[in-house]
Formats: sequence, C-alpha cells, structure tokens
Amino acid sequence: MTRPRLPRLRAATRLAALALATAGVLLTVATPASAAVPTGRYVALGDSYTAGPLIPTQVDLNCLRSNRNYPSLVAASAGSSSFADVSCSGATTEDILYGGSGQLGITLPPQLNAVTSNTSLVTVQIGGNDIGFSGIIGDCAEASVSSPLGSPCKNRYTAGGVDQLQARIVAATPKITAVLQAVRQAAPGARVVVLGYPAILPDSGYGCWPVVPIAYQDVPYLRGVEKSLNAMLASVASANGATYADVYTPSIGRDACKGSGTRWVEGLVPQNSAAPFHPNARGEQGMATALIGRLNS
Repeated sequence: MTRPRLPRLRAATRLAALALATAGVLLTVATPASAAVPTGRYVALGDSYTAGPLIPTQVDLNCLRSNRNYPSLVAASAGSSSFADVSCSGATTEDILYGGSGQLGITLPPQLNAVTSNTSLVTVQIGGNDIGFSGIIGDCAEASVSSPLGSPCKNRYTAGGVDQLQARIVAATPKITAVLQAVRQAAPGARVVVLGYPAILPDSGYGCWPVVPIAYQDVPYLRGVEKSLNAMLASVASANGATYADVYTPSIGRDACKGSGTRWVEGLVPQNSAAPFHPNARGEQGMATALIGRLNS
C-alpha cells in the first residue's frame, strides 16, 4: 500500500490534489455565533489544521490556506479591526519562530512577525508536525496492511520498552513554551489561546479499517498519543498565561470513521474537500465554534 500523501509533501503532488479538491462542490459553512472577543487586531498562527488545506476557497497556494478556516470564521464573527492569518500547512514551531518555506518552496518569514504590540488576540495551533504527524500516519497505515487486527504501529514505536511518540511529545514541550513566550513578548497585552487537535480516530473502540487504514489494536494507542499531545498543549498554555481551547471533546463522534455528512476530519480518501486526515469545512466551523465558546467563557 502506498503511504498516504499528506501536506508535508511538495509542489506537484499537492497541486494535483488541489486541482481535484477545488473542482468539487463548495461546502456551505454557517457563520459561528457572535464572539464576545477582542475586536482589535487578531493574528492566527499554526499548521495545516489551522490553514485548512484543500478546503475551498484556497487563498494561498504556498501555505494551502482556506478563507473558510476557523481563524477566518472567528475574525468575521468578532468583527476584528485587523486580521492576519499566517498559518501554513506543514508548519512546525520553528516556522513560527524562525521562518521556513511553504508547499511551493517559497521562503516565508517567521509567523511571529505578524504579532505586533497592538495585537489583542493570538491563536496558536501547533505541535502536530513537531512530533511527526505525517510520518506517523503514513507508517501506521502502511503497517496495517500486513496486520489489520494487530498493533504493528504500536509495536514499532514502543520497541525496546520506550514509547518514541510519548518521548517526542515531551521533546516538543519546550518548543511550545518558546512559542508562547515569544508571542507574549511581542504582544504583552494580547489574549493568547492555544488550540488542541480534534479527534481523528473514534474516541472508543477499534476504528474502521480499511476505511481508515489503522490496525484495530493500534487505534487505542494512537488515540492515546493524540490525547497526550493535547494534554501537553493544555499544560503548557496554563503554565505560560495562555488559554487552552479544547476542540477534541466537541469533535467526539465526528471522527474520520463517521459518515461524510458528519465527520470533521477526513480519512485516507477524503469524501469532502480537504486533505487526507485533516479537517474539512465542517471541522473548521466546529473548531471556530469551540474557540468562540472558550473566548466567551
């Protein structure tokens, strides 16, 4: 089985996927409830889960960014006086702090540059690529072919008695801390909100192989990895004076194994316009609603 092509790949594959995705039907997205949030400058930092790759309409091909992602919905709802969405598919914490390149290889400045002293709201969704999200999904999907009822992925990542993925989460902790501290220094008066990640796999049970090609016994393991990542993000947010927005809980029952009209996250072969194993327009709307709810709390 060919490893899933996710948004860390470069130009040709991504542009072909983009052409197919944008030829589809444009999803209608309702505007979330009005947000009682700061109406000044809003800056969105993040990776592909923020950017919304292949969701119509793509407004930045280098970053595969949609104008229907959750930052765009929240900015419209809040009536932000200034809005900068610099999220980019494939981004890591290094891209936020030091810059990098996008999907077309075009050099990008640090996302942090968009955060100015007069910024009133900053949202951050990062960490998935720091622990190797694309590689993990690809490895686990490929391994599932030979052992769909077993736990080949867990066996690989815990060989020798050390859980490599939990170690990656620990290693990412100071990187997330550095991002939040840099944001605070750049915008001392801003409200900073860290978002977790929505449910990719069902919150219970053993998944839906081969629709989502993760071996049955690997599903609980990978679910635990995502929950550990979200717990780390929540802890680092709290330790650095930021707010944590839980988007996992409202996504339960809307994972990639659910029907195309219910799911927030697509599977290996998307049935809604979105990248594989990434949020569709419904998922972006759901995250916007969860974020607004957290801002209003």
